[in-house]
Amino acid sequence: MRTRLLPLLIVLMAGVLLALGFPLAVSVAAAQQQRVVVDRIDDTVRFAALAQFVTEGPSVTDARRAILQEQLDRYHDTYGIRAGVFYREMNSMARAPQTWTLPGEGEAHDAFEEALTGRRSQDPPQIWPWQRGERLVVASPVVRDGDVVAVVFTDSPTGQMRSRVLRGWLLIAAGESAAMLLAVGAAFRLTGWVLRPVRVLDAATHDIATGRMNSRVAAAGGPPELRRLARSFNEMADNVEEVLEQQRAFVADASHQLRNPLAALLLRIELLALELPEGNEEVASVRTEGKRLAQVLDDLLDLALAEHAAADLRLTDIGELAAERVAAWRPLAEEKGVLLGGDTSPVTAWADPVALSSALDAVIDNALKFTPRGESVAVDVASNGAASTIVVTDGGPGLTDEELSRIGDRFWRSGRHQNVKGSGLGLSIARALLMAGGGSIDYAHHEPHGLRVTVTVPRTPPGG
Repeated sequence: MRTRLLPLLIVLMAGVLLALGFPLAVSVAAAQQQRVVVDRIDDTVRFAALAQFVTEGPSVTDARRAILQEQLDRYHDTYGIRAGVFYREMNSMARAPQTWTLPGEGEAHDAFEEALTGRRSQDPPQIWPWQRGERLVVASPVVRDGDVVAVVFTDSPTGQMRSRVLRGWLLIAAGESAAMLLAVGAAFRLTGWVLRPVRVLDAATHDIATGRMNSRVAAAGGPPELRRLARSFNEMADNVEEVLEQQRAFVADASHQLRNPLAALLLRIELLALELPEGNEEVASVRTEGKRLAQVLDDLLDLALAEHAAADLRLTDIGELAAERVAAWRPLAEEKGVLLGGDTSPVTAWADPVALSSALDAVIDNALKFTPRGESVAVDVASNGAASTIVVTDGGPGLTDEELSRIGDRFWRSGRHQNVKGSGLGLSIARALLMAGGGSIDYAHHEPHGLRVTVTVPRTPPGG
């Protein structure tokens, strides 16, 4: 979620900064050019004031013309700006440099024509920093007795103006970059503040889903909506835990309370069998079903205790533990003609030894039940990064893909194995015992036939 929210915030902030930066950059360029234009207009007005007294005829005209020419030459030498006064017919009254002539077309000619109508240049086209070679032209009319008799014309280089605009743009870019860095930092803080309760909620949900029902969310940070969600989640978790506790208590109590009447019933069946002919099939069938019911009740009680008891985790050599369980089940395997062995090298992990032993008993018992004579059952121990595994493979008929998705459910048994003794709770008990200690159990096909059961326990300490 962070990878989706953070780019969105950054893009929005970048869009806002660009939306502010582009108009500011245009404003800086326009302000620099306007300042130059105002300076040039002041210069043309001053030259126009000198030119309006230059007339053709008397000798004073030559003196005034010489003064005007001197001013234009000094202006050109000082600033490098071409300037001149031109009559309506575009012949010059005075100009600097002397070789300069007005172009017959383009922006300069348009400015000259506009000045002949009595208007000064006010808004020449904007010149941008990348337009090298562009020049700024400004024209002002010379008015005498209400008539435009000549035009003062300046043609300025724009190098310095473009440099100032570029420096202004660089300052804007630096400010935008600094603002963008601040915006990114703010976006990181904002997303962290918003998503921290979500991450805590996700972790608590995962803990509850994996069996740690006492996990809760600390509703202390984030937006008010997420704090309310955290409180609602805690209330829901409390209710779910209470319901599950009631369910476990009911199963344990019912299993315990039914054992005594069932034991009395089995005793009465045995007494009744003494009065009937030996080998009565009905009595034998009732006795078998009674024993099966007693086994189911015992398994139900074990399952309730496994789901209720907390795990006593400690650093355990699961290789040694697996070897002990293999040795304990080997007599039964030899009796059935099944080869029981495997690689039980020393491997450490954090587990409850009693719970793990019980889970292994259930898995090995299940493997021996369905493995025919002459086949083998292997128990292999290995470490894989942050976890250690105990893999139990058998040579039985195996399960279909649909049956694999249901194995481990309470009371579930394959329709092909209904004649095999069992209650359908052994693997459920094993899963409950493993989940209490942060472990897991998985099932897969074993080639060429059989079932592959993988028991996984963590190698890191609780909370590590």
